[in-house]
Amino acid sequence: MSLVLPLVRTAHPAPALAVTVLTLLLAASMGVSTYTAVVLFAAVLSGQLVVGWTNDLCDRERDRRVGRSDKPLATGQISVGVVRSAIGAAGVVCVLASLLCGLGAGLLHLTSGVGAALAYNFALKSTVLSWLPYSLAFGSLPAVVSLSREPAALPPLWMVAVGALLGFAAHLLNAMPDLADDAVTGVRGLPHRLPPSLVPSVAALTLVAASVVSVFGRRTPPTAGQWILLAAVLVLAVAATRTTGKGPFYAAIAIAGVNVVMLLIG
Repeated sequence: MSLVLPLVRTAHPAPALAVTVLTLLLAASMGVSTYTAVVLFAAVLSGQLVVGWTNDLCDRERDRRVGRSDKPLATGQISVGVVRSAIGAAGVVCVLASLLCGLGAGLLHLTSGVGAALAYNFALKSTVLSWLPYSLAFGSLPAVVSLSREPAALPPLWMVAVGALLGFAAHLLNAMPDLADDAVTGVRGLPHRLPPSLVPSVAALTLVAASVVSVFGRRTPPTAGQWILLAAVLVLAVAATRTTGKGPFYAAIAIAGVNVVMLLIG
């Protein structure tokens, strides 16, 4: 039991659970069967565990250099061997569960979802293309869910576009708390090449674009509820670009929440 908490913390549990819950909500909105929803849950959660564990495994030396006491691998609370074993076990579950969702859905999840995230961890994190794995992973998620249905079908293009924009913004917001530490250790992804004060505004504007696509990208005219949500997004976007301190970050997070609601009611 002494290894359980450090192992959970190393897996980046908050984003892992967020992506898994989003997948289940998408599955419910698309009418996926209970069995398929359970398999999707296993596939996505295990994939997120692999991604989180490999991320901290790749960053352990950088985390030591900046004194990250919240990173069990950096502090020695858990060994590299234990994390590698966990990655192997979760990887097996991820492959099997993904393929049980259907060949198309499974291969898409393993490549554009987990594969793209691993490419970020091992190669793209410190490049100008650091945003690409996030956009691929989030953009492909509606397609993974849709292709797992019976009969399998591709989702509408607007839904894929909204997912990709959400992924881009998620990358910016996820990088924000670590910009200073990353600068010390030489990480130079896209967010690090922007002025720090500009990052939340770019994230907010990206999320506004996602909202516009969500409302106007459908074949049906916008409903009153969608107009209200879009108005809320615009108000929050003004807050993100005009406030200081933590205000822009929280406003961008709120816009992301509204975007998720828009995606689910599609």
